[in-house]
Amino acid sequence: MLEPSVVTPAAVNVGRPEPGEYAPYYERYISLIDGNDILGTLDSQRRQMMLLLSGRDDAEGEFRYAPEKWSASEVLGHVCDTERIFAYRALRIARGDQTPIEGFEQDDYVRNGPFGRLPLSEIIEDYIAVRRATLTLFRNLDEAAWMRRGVANKNEVSVRAIAYVVAGHELHHRRILEEKYFIR
Repeated sequence: MLEPSVVTPAAVNVGRPEPGEYAPYYERYISLIDGNDILGTLDSQRRQMMLLLSGRDDAEGEFRYAPEKWSASEVLGHVCDTERIFAYRALRIARGDQTPIEGFEQDDYVRNGPFGRLPLSEIIEDYIAVRRATLTLFRNLDEAAWMRRGVANKNEVSVRAIAYVVAGHELHHRRILEEKYFIR
C-alpha cells in the first residue's frame, strides 16, 4: 500500500549538518544519508519501508534471528518510538525551547511497549503515521528553525541534524530487517 508523496515540490533544501551540530555518536546515522534533500530522503524511506513490509505476516513479525534479539515487530516499534522522540526534540528546539531534554533508554521502551502483542499490520500503520507526522513537522519549518540548536541527552544538537539522525536511524534498522529478518 503506497501512499502519495507528502513532500511538496517547493521543499526547502536545508543542507547537511556540520559535525559540531550533533554528538559524535550520531555520525554513525548521519553518514548513512546521501545528499542534501532530507525531506525527499525521509519521504523516499517511507516508500522503501512499505515495500519491505508489504505482505508480511504476524509470524514474520515475531521472528528473532537470535534468542536475545528483538523481534522484527520490536525493531519496527523501536524505529517508531525513536522517531517520535527525535521529532519531539526537533519540535521543541525548532520552537526555541531551550530547556534541556533528557535521554531515553531504548531497551526499556521496547520492553514496555505493545509490540509483542500487536499484529504486525498495526505496527506498520503506526510507522506510516509517525513518518507522515515527522514529514509534516519538518516540511513546515522555516530556515531559522532548521538551524536552531538545543540540548538533548546532554549534547547540543541542531534541528537539521535531528532530521538526518531520524533518517539514518531508520535506514540502519531497515538494513538490519533486510539482512537478518526478511531474507528473501
